[in-house]
Amino acid sequence: MTGEPTPSLLIADDDPTFCEVLARALERRGFTVAVAHDVPSALSRARCDPPQYAVVDLKMPGPSGLELVTELRALNESIRIVVLTGYASIATAVEAIKLGATHYLAKPANADEILAALQAEPAAANANDTDFQPLSVARLEWEHIQKVLAEHDGNISATARALNMHRRTLQRKLAKRPVRK
Repeated sequence: MTGEPTPSLLIADDDPTFCEVLARALERRGFTVAVAHDVPSALSRARCDPPQYAVVDLKMPGPSGLELVTELRALNESIRIVVLTGYASIATAVEAIKLGATHYLAKPANADEILAALQAEPAAANANDTDFQPLSVARLEWEHIQKVLAEHDGNISATARALNMHRRTLQRKLAKRPVRK
């Protein structure tokens, strides 16, 4: 080894098994990894030793991973943050990028995908893409349903009420795959 310090990485996710597997995989790829299972403990670790990289789950017990993104960015402006979520939607992706995340990945994501996202150019750089295609109405509907579902913590009945939609209709729409662009 050349004596260069290894890059530090913080994993903040409430799934202990996922954290353990990802931490091992990224340690093998040359990172010094710290793990936290909620936002307060992640902030505590980051304040003691601000990481160069972070992998943040969007939905954890207590405060949202988006709050952690803001705090991590305040601690280290050059930090590269990948936000992971099982509730992928354009609305949350845009919010994460606005708050300072470098990239946004839908779960399940493996270590190679996460590493590529950590090392890739920031997602905001692609916002000025001249090949931008507007989303179809069906895709916009899907994204809106996912956003409202996330706001109601995955509760189908509460989401259906908020959307003024019959619960069975919502379940049928959710059973379908996401509509392509």
